[in-house]
Amino acid sequence: MTRQTLEKYQVLVYLAAIGIGLAAGILLPGWTGFLESMLWPLLALLLYTTFTQVPLAHLRQAFTDPRFVVAAAIGNFLLIPLVVWGLMSLVPDEPAIRLGVLLVLLVPCTDWFITFTHLGGGDTKHAIAFSPVALLLQVILLPVYLWAFLGEDFIATVAQREMLTAFSGLIVLPLLAAFVTEKLIEKHDDRRQMRLLDRLAWFPVPLLAVVVLIIAATQVGLVASSIGSLGRLLPVFVIFLAAAGIIALILAQMFKLPPSQGRVLAFSLGTRNSFVVLPLALALPASFELAVVAIVFQSLVELLGMVAYLWWVPNKLFPMHPVNGNPG
Repeated sequence: MTRQTLEKYQVLVYLAAIGIGLAAGILLPGWTGFLESMLWPLLALLLYTTFTQVPLAHLRQAFTDPRFVVAAAIGNFLLIPLVVWGLMSLVPDEPAIRLGVLLVLLVPCTDWFITFTHLGGGDTKHAIAFSPVALLLQVILLPVYLWAFLGEDFIATVAQREMLTAFSGLIVLPLLAAFVTEKLIEKHDDRRQMRLLDRLAWFPVPLLAVVVLIIAATQVGLVASSIGSLGRLLPVFVIFLAAAGIIALILAQMFKLPPSQGRVLAFSLGTRNSFVVLPLALALPASFELAVVAIVFQSLVELLGMVAYLWWVPNKLFPMHPVNGNPG
């Protein structure tokens, strides 16, 4: 099996992992303590291997096409937050769920959107070039967004030492380690070093599958008791996906982007960085456990939504032979 095949069918891998995790949580409750102890090191390894696939050492390359970068930045960091603000009126009035929704919807994906861009016939080079920009901007802007949406008092309540430790230990340190890895590979530039990156690229999908399996197993009781709330989140996440595609079409027309770049824009706006914010949610106080469930549920809805996107984006939003001169 090739890595491309694994990435193509990753939706099925995650669905199977969640199913196995829920079954394990019900049938083997005595194992939950052991599984929880594995979660943090697995998350650190997941984020490191994922960040090594983001060309952090080549940030300047993103600005070779500033028109696309500006369109993608406006879409992800200005228009999408406005969409999220509108959707919050549909989210259950439960602080943990609302925080989980905000965490996951406000930050764009930096890895599997490249895979979906490739599968959807988009300009993969532009997707790769924008990913480090998206990653750095979201790290900077997420605290600002949470302050704007939730207020200073709420942030002071939840941004405790554990959450800050998770941010530095599971996001900043893996990010720096990935950057150093890329710089070393760039410096030596031999086949063995490049093979290391290729091998690391195999890890994100299986590691994320194990992570969601552990979360499903350890949170099965919480999932069962919150089915009603999760059901109310389904239309929120579906509307988000539809709005992201429409925004991508409008921006592509405004910035006169070719269909191949419009597709990149659609997949960038439609996918979110759920596993990057997951450590932050896991570090929240015990009363905020539902934030984790909301994030995992969103990633599941998103992955199924990407299956629909793979038809909608290239065939309806951005066909290669536009009708009447329009990108879509």
